[in-house]
Amino acid sequence: MADNWRSKLITAGVARSPNRAMLRAVGFGDGDFEKPIIGVANGHSNMNPCNAGIQPLVDCAMSALEAAGAKPQVFGVPTVTDGIGMGTEGMKYSLVSREVIADAIETSVNGQMMDGALVIGACDKNMPGGMMAIARMNIPAIYVYGGTIKPGHWKGRDLTIASAFEAVGAFSAGKMSKEDFDGVERNACPTVGACGGMFTANTMSSSFEALGLSLLGSSQMASPDPEKADSAAQSAQVLVNAVKKNIRPRDIITRKSIENVVSLVMATGGSTNAVLHYLAIASAAEVEWTIDDFERIRLRTPVICDLKPSGKYVATDFHKAGGVPVVLKMLLDHGLLHGDCMTITGRTIGEELKALNPVRREDQDVIRAWDNPMYEQGHLAILKGNLAPEGCVAKITGLKSPVITGPARVFDSEGETMEAIIGGKVKAGDVVVIRYEGPKGGPGMQEMLSPTSALVGAGLGESVGLLTDGRFSGASWGMVVGHVAPEAFVGGPIALVQEGDTITIDAHKQLIQMHVSDEELAKRRAAWKQPAPRYTRGLMAKYVKLVSTASKGAVTDRF
Repeated sequence: MADNWRSKLITAGVARSPNRAMLRAVGFGDGDFEKPIIGVANGHSNMNPCNAGIQPLVDCAMSALEAAGAKPQVFGVPTVTDGIGMGTEGMKYSLVSREVIADAIETSVNGQMMDGALVIGACDKNMPGGMMAIARMNIPAIYVYGGTIKPGHWKGRDLTIASAFEAVGAFSAGKMSKEDFDGVERNACPTVGACGGMFTANTMSSSFEALGLSLLGSSQMASPDPEKADSAAQSAQVLVNAVKKNIRPRDIITRKSIENVVSLVMATGGSTNAVLHYLAIASAAEVEWTIDDFERIRLRTPVICDLKPSGKYVATDFHKAGGVPVVLKMLLDHGLLHGDCMTITGRTIGEELKALNPVRREDQDVIRAWDNPMYEQGHLAILKGNLAPEGCVAKITGLKSPVITGPARVFDSEGETMEAIIGGKVKAGDVVVIRYEGPKGGPGMQEMLSPTSALVGAGLGESVGLLTDGRFSGASWGMVVGHVAPEAFVGGPIALVQEGDTITIDAHKQLIQMHVSDEELAKRRAAWKQPAPRYTRGLMAKYVKLVSTASKGAVTDRF
């Protein structure tokens, strides 16, 4: 059992009998007080398809914990669904929910002095929020992913939620019929489970396999399939063993294991949000990691998976092809994975891969051969320049050329941008700037899936640049640059851009530059005034006061 002072109090004589009395009321018997108490963080919710299939997994995990000699105590954690909130005021709560989830888990587990934690979630912020709590608490813990959705189908085409957003742009531009528009909307989400491409949820779940805090092979299983429930039960058994051996998260979350994670994210074409979330996870674990480390790993790692949003295949295809273990083995074989990193099983990731022995099959092209990659280098480029001195993140998959120079089209909110795109006011060659959507300015860094998808649907995905101090959905693709820092709300250079300024985005040179003289920028800075915050009370107002810059993960406990 972990060296947890709750355990000592519960078993310590007459003075602690009230503790035992209350636990008897929730099912403890005489023989249970010496068992490890495992907190089960339950992300189940019927608010969204991502989390609606979680309760059966929780039930399986609870039974398996009991059978393995532990006493599980379940508690709920909140979730916000990006796909439903996208393009609305509710979307501002998405990133904020990451911090709320981390705080909620930390509060429940530490408040009840539990010996271990099994966290089950599915939607985008469930994963990083849960892992940040795991890193902070540093008691034995494991993450169980709720599972991916199965693809929808319309006229022979696989659909994801991104298909519905892209249909808005296509229909508005006259490139899609009403029949097809309705068909896509009605068929895009046929089952429970998180969004089905290598979007943020599946990126983060895959990364937890590479990190060593989820079981190998578990991250791309479909939520409704029986193997997902079996994996939840197996995860519970592994956790009880980790509690007995006192294997803690900070034994696992190290600089080397985060390098493993970033190699996996690059190889699979994962979400830009992985950059923000792993800055936050590293911070929670007190591991030295900066935004520049992502660029270091990108330059040496090829993209070998052909996955949506810019590729052909969905998560269930990836799983059938062998999934994350196959990619990790390929990375290991080519010197891009630290095989000596510890995992929650008590074995190294190299030992786990040797036991599993995953082999890339030649009868599939979801996972490409090493000598035939999608791209020679990773797809998440860190750019810097006078527009983003602290850096920003460019997603460059699916592009013929990740370079554009054009006139700025400046908007102070996502809503204004959507009106311009749908109204046909954004043209090929433009560089769209969406600002005051950063951690403090938004607040909460809304994801710009609506405008990016509208541009793709209108046929402008490769010919229009889009940069923002907000974020992008993992489903976004095109010439998109997010997390521009410092953000506009604190007077970052993005606040000084004016309509018509020439801007260059050049991923080859890792450059983002506005072609305005230093003297002119100084004049604009002297005239700039910080706008009033959009929230002055409640959660969002507190978040604005606490949140860090995006280049440090947009965390709320870095003082």
